[in-house]
Formats: sequence, C-alpha cells, structure tokens
Amino acid sequence: MSPPARVEPVPGEPAATATIAGERVLLVADYHAGYEAGLRYDRGVEVPNHAADRRERLLALCDRTRPDRLVVLGDLMHSIGDPGGAERGELEVLFESFPADLAVTVVKGNHDGRIETWLDESDEIDATVDIVPGGGIALGNLGVCHGHTWPDPAVLETEVVCLGHEHPCVRLTDEVGGSRVERAWLRGRLEPEPFRERPEYEGVSWLVAETDPPRVVVMPAFNDLVGGTWINVAGQSFLSPFLPAGVADGEAYLLDGTRLGAYESV
Repeated sequence: MSPPARVEPVPGEPAATATIAGERVLLVADYHAGYEAGLRYDRGVEVPNHAADRRERLLALCDRTRPDRLVVLGDLMHSIGDPGGAERGELEVLFESFPADLAVTVVKGNHDGRIETWLDESDEIDATVDIVPGGGIALGNLGVCHGHTWPDPAVLETEVVCLGHEHPCVRLTDEVGGSRVERAWLRGRLEPEPFRERPEYEGVSWLVAETDPPRVVVMPAFNDLVGGTWINVAGQSFLSPFLPAGVADGEAYLLDGTRLGAYESV
C-alpha cells in the first residue's frame, strides 16, 4: 500500500513538495517560458524579458527543497506549436542549469504543443525528461494533470489530485476601496456529480462505492505575469472543464499560507 499523499506548499512560493515512494518531488505549474515573446507577437505589447528571473526562482526552489524530481503540471512553454527562438533558448538554458541528477516530468498543457518532439530532437538538453499526456498520471497516491481536459481515470483513483491551468487569483479590497490581485491556491475535495455523468469514469472506486473523493489542489501559476481566474469575483469563467462544478468545499489560500476561507465569499 502506498503511503498517504501529502502535498506541502512551499511558504511564499507558487510551488509545493511531496514525497512519493521515497522520492522527493517539487511541483510547479504554468511556467510559460517565452511569455514575453508571445505578448509581442500576439498583441504587439513590449515587456522586459523575465526569463532569467523565472529560471533563478526555480533554481532557488530546487536548492531550497532538494527534490529528486521536478514535476511541471503543464504549460512549461507558452507557444502553442513548436517553441520559437526566444522560448527555445530560455528552455535550453533552464534545462542546462538543472542539477545533473534531477529528473523532470512534464504533464503536457494546452500550450505545450509539440514539446516532446522538440525535446527528442534537441542536442542541447541532456536532462532526463518524461513527457506525459495532459490528462495526467498517478504518482503513487498523488494524481497530477494540467486541467485543460478531463483527468485520466487513474488520476481520480489517488488521494490528492493536483492541477494547474487555472492560474487562480483572488481580488482583495480594503476599507477605503483599494484593491489588489494576488495569486492563490484553491483547495477542496472533488465533487462527484460532474464525474459521475461521464462514461470514462464508470469504474472509478469512489464513484461506485460513494466513499470520500480525493482532495484537490489547484496550483497558482509559477509565472507571475500571466494573470488568471479571479476565483472570488462573481461572473468570472473558470478555464478547466470540471471547475468550479468539480470542487466541493473549496477554500482559497495566499502564497504565504494565509487561509482566506470559502473562495466564493473572500
């Protein structure tokens, strides 16, 4: 029997750690390498390149948490197809900078396009990189997926399901009417009904036996430029096909660990 799944947010950071079969894992989501080039190409917006900052923050996290494996929950890159020049360069330098013994698993996001083909063809990357479909996989009792599509049934047979894609944020206001937006964690339990309606989940144990469903953790975006879903603002559309209907008793937490309570009423 696999040990209980524990996902521990790294205080002050859009990242978490877990231990799976004795392997220490660092979890991040929505890195969006090349985001600035995408803004320039798609919208004509010029912003300074933050590639070095993103890389140094991730490397500092690796140094702080000492993982055996890095798991990226989708959207490692930003372009939809093959990575462009700036994006490709950013990813090559990132992979070259990782510790030699760090294994990397990338769950394909909707922005990751042909990332597996590019990694296979690249002569610049020596790291061990596993690419898995966006529906995700089970890592022991931890399920990981990106969130832009319905999870693989195996993901739902775990104790905790982690996903990205949503870039959850909260809009906070003060007593004089000022406001700010901060990245947030969304945590709760999976709500059975949306999954029960889909034939691919017909044999999932907690849907059949009506036992406790897995806990769910929606991770904040690692890239602090990309914006996201204001989960506490009425009328905001969620991006994932199973959110918000698929989460019960959802609560929001700031990156520093502050518990905000039920996300709809923050």
